[in-house]
Amino acid sequence: MSIEYRNDHLFVEDLSCQDLAKKYGTPLYVYSRAHLERQWQAIDQALAAIDHKICYAVKANSNLAVLSVLVKLGSYFDVVSIGEIERVLRAGGRADRIVFSGVGKTTAELNAALKLGIHCFNVESAAELERLAAIAATLGLIAPVSVRVNPDVDAKTHPYISTGLKDNKFGIIWDEIESVYQQAAQHESLKIVGIDCHIGSQLTEVSPFNDAIDKLLEVIGRLSKQGISFQHIDLGGGFGVTYRDEPTFDLQGYADAVVEKIGPLGLSVMVEPGRYIAANAGLMLVEVQYLKHSEHKNFCIVDGSMSELIRPALYSAWQRIDAVELSSDTPSDVYDVVGPVCESSDFLGKDRTLAVKQGDILAVQSSGAYGFGMASNYNTRCRPAELLIDGDKVHVARRRESLDDVLALEAPL
Repeated sequence: MSIEYRNDHLFVEDLSCQDLAKKYGTPLYVYSRAHLERQWQAIDQALAAIDHKICYAVKANSNLAVLSVLVKLGSYFDVVSIGEIERVLRAGGRADRIVFSGVGKTTAELNAALKLGIHCFNVESAAELERLAAIAATLGLIAPVSVRVNPDVDAKTHPYISTGLKDNKFGIIWDEIESVYQQAAQHESLKIVGIDCHIGSQLTEVSPFNDAIDKLLEVIGRLSKQGISFQHIDLGGGFGVTYRDEPTFDLQGYADAVVEKIGPLGLSVMVEPGRYIAANAGLMLVEVQYLKHSEHKNFCIVDGSMSELIRPALYSAWQRIDAVELSSDTPSDVYDVVGPVCESSDFLGKDRTLAVKQGDILAVQSSGAYGFGMASNYNTRCRPAELLIDGDKVHVARRRESLDDVLALEAPL
């Protein structure tokens, strides 16, 4: 294990969380290189029987050090902004290994991505298709496109991270997908290379993926009769991870289904995992500031907040919270673990049994995905440092912000 207790002390790889907190301060994000590599390689091995590309979803954790680890593994990347494209390039990635998704690509973003020569545009509306075709024609370039299908498949996940239902903003609805591909085929400045689908995040069952694959294969069959062919099928991401007691995602069962259903077509398969690779590679360390007891509720007030980790407040997400040093001398109690931000929604966990005292360090586990990337400066809080641990070595992946950093872009009257 990359994150584990040794003699009642929590370690990330070969370094003590207590020591890291003491040296680098809190709140503090800490990531394990070994875990990132292991998760990526598990997907690569599961899909070994079919031609495939793993496109890491940059939005999950876009730190340059994290991206550079994946670049070295040979990863492709799924991005949703020109900023994420720039991150991949600065981490040593290649433009021709970038897939550009997202519903609101601007003219400037499409123009820049075309000039860079990215691998594929995942088009999400007929209007976007027309804009991309016009820009490519003006530049004298051919834009490789894949159309994102909204298959109206229920991923059975949190409504905020469900993306494959007809009520969601993503992709092109089922009834219009053929006409959009026919529209694409009429443009000399576009080249149809694939078909795309992403039905949601944090899926713990294989069956919704199977339903989505079947729908994509149905579309491919109909379009092939009209002379429209494909090089790849992009199945998106969404592989679930264990935060609490969720069942372990059956990666091999998923891969076996992919090989069985898609293998006979000879198409390359693309997948876009983010959370599956990064979530349990990281944790956030916080320090207990005060313990506040009352007749009705006990509060463990820490120096981390919704500004640094918004998932609990935004999604009511559950993440395990542990003391980094276990002690039998400290009595346990049930606490709400809360931060200093002036919002009642500012909590990291509720009703947690903890044996803690003022000054102790806690670890908010499973914080490697959608943690720092969603952090803000709300309440004029400085965003924390990020560390990448490689065995017994520390790489400061991002230094802690200062107030000067936070205020640098502002000007008083």
